[in-house]
Amino acid sequence: MLIGWLRTPRARLAAQVTGALAALAMIIVGCTSVTDGEAGVSAGDAPAYRASVSASLEESAASSSARESERQSSLTAEAVKSVCESMSSSSAEAIGAVNVYVDAFNTNAGDVGPTAGSAIDALNASADLVVSSISGPLTPELRDALTRWVDAARAVATAIAGNYGAEEFNAAIAELNASKTSALDLCDAAYR
Repeated sequence: MLIGWLRTPRARLAAQVTGALAALAMIIVGCTSVTDGEAGVSAGDAPAYRASVSASLEESAASSSARESERQSSLTAEAVKSVCESMSSSSAEAIGAVNVYVDAFNTNAGDVGPTAGSAIDALNASADLVVSSISGPLTPELRDALTRWVDAARAVATAIAGNYGAEEFNAAIAELNASKTSALDLCDAAYR
């Protein structure tokens, strides 16, 4: 009767599951072994491990510092490039407009209206552009030179608008030229 019972599908499944569990139990029991002794750290290996961890931390910190330094350098270079290009192009336009005004003044002092307005606008536009381009990562020397240009450009615009005398106007022009030279020299030095 037992043989007939194993022929049923339910009985075969039960026999297979029981056989699989028995085989699994034999594998687990066969692979398990007990080892005598106590767990502990090898005193000789600890200093080498600590040194390895310390060196790894130092290398990681140095790498992070180098990446941050490169990032700051890149930000500074971009800021210098932006403000110096703004200064160079706008100051050339402003000085060109002032030269047209001076030529018109020297030719016919009574008919300088349109050239005066163009010079004033160009000077103020240059000052506004340079001020808006000055950003954090610039050196203090470059920032000061650019601010000096802005102040000088506004002073010449005020001199033209106020129809200042020749002595005051020439003093303002001298400061404008000196501030331009100083700022552009620092820009050139920053590119090297």
